Amino acid sequence: MSENSIIIYPKVELHVHLDCCLSFEVVKKIRPNISNKDYLKNFIGTSCTCLKDYIKCADNAVDLMQTKEELELVTIDLFKQLKKDNVLYVEIRFAPLLHTNKDLSSDQVVDIISKITFEQSKIFGIHAGLILCTLRHYTSSQSMETVHLVNNFRNTNVVGFDIAADEAGYPLDEHIDAFKFASKNKIHCTAHAGEALGYKNVLDTLNKIKPSRIGHGVRSVEDENLLNRLKIDNIHLELCPTSNIVTKVYDRFKDHPIDQLFKKGLSISVNSDGRTISDTSLNNEYDKIKSYFCWSNQDFLKCNVNAMKASFTDQKTKDKITSLLESAYI
Repeated sequence: MSENSIIIYPKVELHVHLDCCLSFEVVKKIRPNISNKDYLKNFIGTSCTCLKDYIKCADNAVDLMQTKEELELVTIDLFKQLKKDNVLYVEIRFAPLLHTNKDLSSDQVVDIISKITFEQSKIFGIHAGLILCTLRHYTSSQSMETVHLVNNFRNTNVVGFDIAADEAGYPLDEHIDAFKFASKNKIHCTAHAGEALGYKNVLDTLNKIKPSRIGHGVRSVEDENLLNRLKIDNIHLELCPTSNIVTKVYDRFKDHPIDQLFKKGLSISVNSDGRTISDTSLNNEYDKIKSYFCWSNQDFLKCNVNAMKASFTDQKTKDKITSLLESAYI
């Protein structure tokens, strides 16, 4: 394969939100009267001015994810998108408590998405894990409910715990107990940080809740001491370049520090975050990175291998996917 065909290579994705990836096709199935104009206005976030605007677009999608049928349709839709990107391994995240506005309990929400994910994994040949999210504005009890769901479903395809949403508006204090529970019960943890706020937010997150991965974390580039700590402690950064442009963390793709962080030797992965809201795909992310930063096939291979090392799956699956990656990136 040539260097120009990098987008057809197999990929690993660790940071993608189920409620941020609804295609027009699936929205039309759930809400038949929606026009393409309304879809572009309400579900695509490229006119966002900040992270808060980005999250509002996700709210529109969540409204369409409140029944068993809707959750299944949206999950199937995402797997179709993952297949187009030639994803071999994915960790899909969602906040169960967001989908209980009708008749479903949070337990039922996880059970429905877990079962349809298992089914679609077999159909599409994509290894998939699920990460359950608490949200920054949630109470301590809501965070505890979410982490208990992770624990209760640990023998399924649920693999980890995350905290997402508005990091600038809400501190971590309400969620520390939930992450202590996760640590005590050996639950894998990641956490959104260093996106809307600067590098000190990453430090605060590492010190208070001790995740092994950071969602985004791009602002870490602002402090050399933090970068050294991330390397020493092998903290993986789940980078989402286009998403950071949409939320105005950076003005242009060429300004994004993904290349700096990679060349400094940090463990990073390339992710879409929200395919619909960011109006992107993993293929698009790879194409832009190659275009702006001239990454070689071996650079992308290293990135994917590091992603698998940082993944929340078992060692057998890590070895299998890594072997497939190494045999493809030639």
